[in-house]
Amino acid sequence: MDDSMVKEKCLSREIVYQGKIITVNYDTVLLPDGKISGREVVHHPGAVAVVPCTADKILMVKQYRYAIGRETLEIPAGKIDPGEQPEMCALRELREETGFSGSLSYLGAYYSSPGFTDEAIHLYLAENLYWSPLETDEEEFLRVASVPLAELLELIQKGEIQDGKSVLGILLARLAYFANC
Repeated sequence: MDDSMVKEKCLSREIVYQGKIITVNYDTVLLPDGKISGREVVHHPGAVAVVPCTADKILMVKQYRYAIGRETLEIPAGKIDPGEQPEMCALRELREETGFSGSLSYLGAYYSSPGFTDEAIHLYLAENLYWSPLETDEEEFLRVASVPLAELLELIQKGEIQDGKSVLGILLARLAYFANC
């Protein structure tokens, strides 16, 4: 495999949209073959997602997702605030969305869709859970569900859980926490 990286060079950048959470840029780039092209890039501050595990179940949240027009079953997650470390964000989101806190183990990070966004999501496993609620975000309406791992794996296989962070988090937790299940 050739290790030389083929890069594109940004020639100019225009901010197309500046929102509360994201910024959208239109970049004019120089391609490796000398041609000029455009790239639409969504900049995101990053996020965390947490797999809260009990002896044989995972705490999930049910919430309506406007962008897809339906309710989803997801692991707790949220945006990293400015200056906030991912681990602290993970603890905050876990408490806000489930009412529980616990000890965290880092499972890794991934880019949600690197073809158009720089959003990185840090995944954590939460164990030794104990009640320690924080107030939920004002615009969030969540219901917590405690679901057996086997049921979640079946829902993933049937395509009923399609949220990428949840699928990856559950599968990584299966490897790290439920190795003997």
